[in-house]
Amino acid sequence: MGLRDFFRPRQDNFIRLLTEQAKVTLQGLEHLQDYMKHKAPTKARKVDEAEKEADELRRILIDELNRTFVTPIDREDIFALSRAIDDVLDYANTTVEEMEILKVEPNDYMRRMVSLLVQAGNEIYLAMQRLQEHPAVAADHAQRAKALENRAERVYREAIAELFSGPEDVHHLMNMLKLREVYRHLSNAADRGDEAGNVISDIVVKMGVS
Repeated sequence: MGLRDFFRPRQDNFIRLLTEQAKVTLQGLEHLQDYMKHKAPTKARKVDEAEKEADELRRILIDELNRTFVTPIDREDIFALSRAIDDVLDYANTTVEEMEILKVEPNDYMRRMVSLLVQAGNEIYLAMQRLQEHPAVAADHAQRAKALENRAERVYREAIAELFSGPEDVHHLMNMLKLREVYRHLSNAADRGDEAGNVISDIVVKMGVS
């Protein structure tokens, strides 16, 4: 066994863990989509369970990072990508928490934003699956994830504009504050998906792929 072969198993482990983290994040986003279709405590728990599973994967990845001398890509990029992917699901989970606490019902704006989040999560997962063997394809998926963030941001702005066009009374004001909080969490999730796409794109550039 050569020196290169000696280091390879643990190097490949980082790609595997990041891919698994992206997979669990996608599953959590799909649970969020189910929750938006029919709000129920059982569906809320599934989002929370996915978030906890993803957190555990991130803890394992950080432990591996701290114990590994050679990494397949820059350790700063590994850390940043794991954090961005983790944040997507964190914000998905806090969206559900806010809706449960504030007793907010799903609406079309939320469902549209979550649908775009699911698509972006899928693109990030596909990018991670392709990163090692087909980095140029991974870059394409990363760009698609970023484009979906732009679309989610447009829906967010539409939703906010409608909030401020309602009647000027106390009831509407309270409802407006609740909805704005939920929209903000979804927008933040989309932003972190965009950041994950940026990091993947940076990694591909450093790999020397045009």
